[in-house]
Amino acid sequence: MKFIKYFFEYIIIKSLFLFFKLIGYERSSNLGEKIGKIFGPLFRSKKLILENLRFSKIGNDDKDRLKILEEMWGNYGRILSEYPFIEKFKYGNLHNFININGQDILIEILKNKTQVIFISGHFSNFELMAQHIEKSNIKLAAIYRPLNNFFLNNTMEEIRKKFICKKQIKKGLSGTREVLKHINDGYSIALMIDQRVSEGIKVDFFNRKALTTTIPAQLIKKYKLNVVPVHIERQNKHYFNLYFNKPIIFDPSDDVEKITLKLNKNLEKMILKNPSQWIWSHNRWK
Repeated sequence: MKFIKYFFEYIIIKSLFLFFKLIGYERSSNLGEKIGKIFGPLFRSKKLILENLRFSKIGNDDKDRLKILEEMWGNYGRILSEYPFIEKFKYGNLHNFININGQDILIEILKNKTQVIFISGHFSNFELMAQHIEKSNIKLAAIYRPLNNFFLNNTMEEIRKKFICKKQIKKGLSGTREVLKHINDGYSIALMIDQRVSEGIKVDFFNRKALTTTIPAQLIKKYKLNVVPVHIERQNKHYFNLYFNKPIIFDPSDDVEKITLKLNKNLEKMILKNPSQWIWSHNRWK
């Protein structure tokens, strides 16, 4: 049954991608917003999202939260519609739609051949973050979670390897071994720290315990790496502000839990800048 479901999803998405290419970036992004607002709520629980926002003290009341929810689905839809244009963000004129803040930090990393851990979350069009890091000639390997739909996952992997970051590492035990290999080969590592992971530890995230990955903390302890938080915001529908923040330097005596908590607090600050551009539909505190 799943095979049939995934196949039809794949056909629909591929057909949309072809149509988006025909009508161009800005029209596709606008249409994607409408598609997200109509169909997004059919796939995820409205009740769960509102609870996540309430418990996180986001919005003054449910009227505010419903607006955030609608804008979140619109942003989801825009991201979907922008995948066919990822190549143009890297090699074409769409890179002019991104305003870069903190490029000097990347220049310094490249100049000194420093290895760092880039951390972020699923903000706005999150794919553009790793893309720009690699475009800045930094040796980068990105950790990702494969999609459940194996048909779509193949398409997304191809897009990511061609136009976002060549070195893609699947989450999991084998992925951990790859991470260590790439660090030993001089690569920096990029990963999202905002998803629930079964192998994580429970630390505070918006004042509630949430299973959180310890990969960054373990790498910090083992290799004495600094952390560069990265954040992207959508501006005026089709434009983006991309931020590279000053490296976080941890005390060698900090344990894994303390480091992970500090990274979660940093993530909270990034989310609070634009709550509707983060994905609240996951059961992050399950």
